[in-house]
Amino acid sequence: MIAVVELGWKQYTVKVGDIIDVDNQNAESEEIIVKPLLVSDEEGKNTLVGTPVLEDSSVKFKVISDFKWDKIRVFKMKSKKRYSRTIGFRPELTKLEVLTIS
Repeated sequence: MIAVVELGWKQYTVKVGDIIDVDNQNAESEEIIVKPLLVSDEEGKNTLVGTPVLEDSSVKFKVISDFKWDKIRVFKMKSKKRYSRTIGFRPELTKLEVLTIS
């Protein structure tokens, strides 16, 4: 089974056993249950599309860890104006494993 889920304003195509990195979910428990937008089999013959989500289906994720990604450096400069600025940014992410799609 393949499912399309929406986590943190982004959509991910997942199947059982996948490990994905998503925006920080601030999960209180070890498992997250999400309603999918689309569910299909491997060949794509049986496809269920939600409006906007499928109410009778769910995708269960296991929270593996919360972590910070590598630092991203942002440099801005305006030529001939003596203006330059460097900013660092480290996004906080959550590593999730797909347990079941039902």
